[in-house]
Amino acid sequence: MSDVLADMAATGSNLHFHDLHPTPADMRAEVLVGLALPQKRISPKFFYDAEGSRLFDAICELSEYYPTRTEIGLLRDHGAEMARLLGRDALLIELGSGSSLKIRTLLEALRPAVYMPVDISREHLLQSATDLAAAFPALRVHAVCADYSTAFVLPVDHHAHPRAAFFPGSSVGNFDPDAAVVLLSRVGALLGSGGRLLVGVDLRKDVAVLERAYNDADGVTAAFNLNLLARINHELDGDFDLDAFRHQAFFNQAPSRIEMHLVSTRVQRVSVAGQTFDFAEGESIHTECSYKYSVEGFRALAAQAGFAPERVWTDPDELFSVHCLVRN
Repeated sequence: MSDVLADMAATGSNLHFHDLHPTPADMRAEVLVGLALPQKRISPKFFYDAEGSRLFDAICELSEYYPTRTEIGLLRDHGAEMARLLGRDALLIELGSGSSLKIRTLLEALRPAVYMPVDISREHLLQSATDLAAAFPALRVHAVCADYSTAFVLPVDHHAHPRAAFFPGSSVGNFDPDAAVVLLSRVGALLGSGGRLLVGVDLRKDVAVLERAYNDADGVTAAFNLNLLARINHELDGDFDLDAFRHQAFFNQAPSRIEMHLVSTRVQRVSVAGQTFDFAEGESIHTECSYKYSVEGFRALAAQAGFAPERVWTDPDELFSVHCLVRN
């Protein structure tokens, strides 16, 4: 696959799309290994095909799902200060950009030289980058379709400008703490000494509030979770019966994380990419973790990755936090 899918001339010369998307073979290998584990697991990065991205956008609009609206509120209230700390005329990398809704609140104040959204969902990224490039015609946009959980090379000269990064949505919480340190260390290496990272982090809170956020009354999160099986059926020649699995999400107190699972409702055998996997009734596929931190706890984790705290913003109810960190 080409590293550069296209120069999107139709929207002007300010948009370039770089395709470093994982191959079908990469997905196949990871899914087969995960389904063979004693506790079956599939990485949450595979949620995000076009339908999964659409469903996640719908989740962000739900009354139960507080993280998105709370983080956007913090960006709106404190965006000028955040922009001042990140600095103007930078190469701004956004990890897991999704619909790019949150960055819009910062771009006017930030005025980066180059904006680089990085996301694994190709169609969603292309649409959001096209819209954003049209809205900011003076901004150079280099959209990168890649799996940011693994190492990748920036497709433009990242030494020509100071570097900053934005990692919204508490996506850092989808990584086990050790893996989060590895990821943040990799981001720090891209930024270099003195580079700043703005990162959203969900906070510990009442368990009922947490569990409602992942078990909405309309069943959108359940549909999002089950769509993972539909994607496997479509892309990996699977034969999952979606009616034979149910969504489950709960807070696991000891590691301080929400866990999402797909639970088999009966004894069954499933085929994926020519391999078969047996399920007992009640056996689950673990599809996502979302770790919840205290402010001090996250700062300690970031310190292991070489970042020092510079500023943190929280909402009045202390549901969510946005940290500005500086690379040592």
